[in-house]
Amino acid sequence: MTNQIAAPAYSTALTKISNTFFPMIEQQLTGNGLSMDHYAKQCVMSAISSINAVLDSKNVTWHDQQLDKSNVTQTLLTVASLKLNAAASPREVYFQMRNVKKKVDGKDVWNKQIEMGIEGDGNDAILSNFGRGVKEVHQFWLVRSEDKFEYPTYRGIEMEPPVWQPKGVGDVVRVVYPITKASGQVEYHIAEREDVSKNLIAHINNNLMNETFGIAESRFKANTKQKQEIDAKKREILNKVKELGLAALDDEGVQQHVSPAWKEPQSRESMIIRKMRNNIVKKVPKDFGNAFVEMTYNEAEDESYARHRREVNENANSELLDIQPEATPVNEAEIIEEKDLESQALDIDPATGEITSEPIIQAEPERQPVTATNGPGW
Repeated sequence: MTNQIAAPAYSTALTKISNTFFPMIEQQLTGNGLSMDHYAKQCVMSAISSINAVLDSKNVTWHDQQLDKSNVTQTLLTVASLKLNAAASPREVYFQMRNVKKKVDGKDVWNKQIEMGIEGDGNDAILSNFGRGVKEVHQFWLVRSEDKFEYPTYRGIEMEPPVWQPKGVGDVVRVVYPITKASGQVEYHIAEREDVSKNLIAHINNNLMNETFGIAESRFKANTKQKQEIDAKKREILNKVKELGLAALDDEGVQQHVSPAWKEPQSRESMIIRKMRNNIVKKVPKDFGNAFVEMTYNEAEDESYARHRREVNENANSELLDIQPEATPVNEAEIIEEKDLESQALDIDPATGEITSEPIIQAEPERQPVTATNGPGW
């Protein structure tokens, strides 16, 4: 019988990357009281594959010095804890790369970070997994303008369900989510098309954050009068959007402050439907059952929350505070006690730990009767 040497298992570069990140993700999840089940592992594997495609498209390798590895780890933790599958169709999560400037030792350093966003169906998956008292999220209704639709009616706590007869003609004017609760009750959550104008106002307001309309070189260098003029211009645009609603997407004065996904004809309707769905799903209460999962959800959903938290983590306790301790009077009794402890120091054999000297026990001083200054000592 001959001894056969087992051939080394073949592994691709992507497999090696997965083997690098998987133990860290599983360890951190376990440390936060979460178990990494089979589906969570599948979500992480799909996320690594999608991130690899993003890096390839930008000619960036996993070993690039500018790639923020801790950001990748945090992104994979979010994917695993929320169980978002990048390989699902329609997609539940997407990834993109962004150049971020950071201060390191007082110098500006550019890093490449992976940015994660939750797609419309990702919010449905979160609602199904973490919705409070949610048993089942049914297929949502896309109600068009030419469809027959009757709103639900209520008589006390009794409800008569809505009526929908789809005809497939016209724009989508509302979205309905039928949700079965754990008690067996069915709820119908409805979002209207007109309400998306509030999302559009928030989007334009965010895009106008650094806009100066040529009044000043930048918003940071604007004086008080220039700031007032800039604010007046912004209010004028936002009031126009508030007045026109979604029709403002066709206004040339407004279009220059709107991203292409909103104003291009081929993607506008998809964006409006996505916003209507998000307006429903995000309002349904959720119970994550774990503070870490809730934190990752808030970071993924609220970019401003995530930005502020990153800023705190990066800058907290980074400034050296040179505090001079104040000289405090030392109690004379404490000095005496410290001297007593020094006198009772023991000789210990470092090899065996055996005490080689006896502690010095000092006899307590004989107490003398105290005599009051104004009277006899009784």
